[in-house]
Amino acid sequence: MTALDHPAHHAENGPTRVPFPVVDEVSRHCLQEEEPETVHIEVHLPGTPDPDRLRAAFHEALRRHPRILMREAKGPWYRRRYEWELTGEPDTEPVSFPPPEPDALKRARDRALSQAPPLTSSPPIRLEVVAAPGTADGPAPHEGERPPATETRGSVLFLTINHTALDGPACLRVLATAAELYGGKDNAPAAPPSRTTTEEAAPQPPSDAPSGWSPPARVAKGAPEPSPGNGMLVAELPVPRRPKGSPFTVNDQLMVATALMIAHWNREHGARPRPFRITMPVDDRPRDATMPIGNGTRLVEVPFGAAELGRDDWTPEAIRDLLSRTSDRTRALKALARPQLGHGATLLTAPVLPVTLRAAVTRALRRAAAPWTSTTLLSNIGRIPYALDFGDAGRAHAVWFSAPARLPRGLTVTTASTAGRLHVALRWSKTLLSHGDGAHLRDLFEHYLHATEHTEEAPQ
Repeated sequence: MTALDHPAHHAENGPTRVPFPVVDEVSRHCLQEEEPETVHIEVHLPGTPDPDRLRAAFHEALRRHPRILMREAKGPWYRRRYEWELTGEPDTEPVSFPPPEPDALKRARDRALSQAPPLTSSPPIRLEVVAAPGTADGPAPHEGERPPATETRGSVLFLTINHTALDGPACLRVLATAAELYGGKDNAPAAPPSRTTTEEAAPQPPSDAPSGWSPPARVAKGAPEPSPGNGMLVAELPVPRRPKGSPFTVNDQLMVATALMIAHWNREHGARPRPFRITMPVDDRPRDATMPIGNGTRLVEVPFGAAELGRDDWTPEAIRDLLSRTSDRTRALKALARPQLGHGATLLTAPVLPVTLRAAVTRALRRAAAPWTSTTLLSNIGRIPYALDFGDAGRAHAVWFSAPARLPRGLTVTTASTAGRLHVALRWSKTLLSHGDGAHLRDLFEHYLHATEHTEEAPQ
């Protein structure tokens, strides 16, 4: 169920209102000021767009996707639903061009993680255009990251999204419309990549899949920072090669690399082996202009047994076996028809009690269920389907996303590929990890992702 499946209605002598879908309501109930629920997108361009033209193009893109022009409607405490109020026009200017400053890129990232656009103002997103040094192969590094190769100048478009209202793919669709309006070039989404394997209809979960009833492993605590909020590190890697004839996908390789990264980290920190569960968003929406705008992904959890990840001598044969089992599980989970957050969330958000009472119940249940929350979240956006060609400002050569990393998970991995390169963002809760910890996790991820390429060739 997406955000458009709820019937809109006209408030008396007021704008159109849309009831909060399940995902939006659960997120709204559980907001925390110290760890804002933001999604960040950064798009790297070789040039800098003209401010007036970009503002005009972005405003027109918002009008063409009117579901993004919304704010939370006011209402009494005893109301049965939260509602979005569709405004038709922005309440405030969403596009800004901050003045150049030292560490502009880092400061923009920090804002994206710590300052959520308010739900009370339409639209609940902002777009910052930051002129900052970059490199021919990627962004300027954070402290502790590998140094850049060739210095060059360009700009970075920072989209910061309040995740209670919208998700990353929906906002990328709006930005793609803005790029087409600005650059004047067709920005129709590319066809999805073809698969060499035959997809079966509604495969059943494998019989060897670990049980989901036991509490999963947590990411072991590193050297946390004193300040609250999220930290983030981005990296650019080659898209992993799939051995010829392999039944698994790049998404399965990313899933295995994430699991082995955390298992290695936990062994280093003396954590007791436990089963893993990795949350994986699945997005079935079309990518063209008809794409529903809102929170449209559904979440599935991919299980791993403690014994599956317990070894430290990962031979090519062992990794290939783990990839095959992971492929069976992800294909079965993607084929399952279920509500976005499961049947329990649908029942919890039924408009029987006032929202204030449902909020208290939801927060209490979230705390009680914390031990059963998945180990981490891997959100693989996949290949960016749009050209994101901004005319005189050039075509995007790198696109990063990051997802919120609140405890008890405390760590998320978000990936996307652009121009034949894989763009990885590790995001963590500062009460769990430090930037140095993030750099080590990045190195582990790169190591294990590379290892998934060097498995035995599949039988022909």
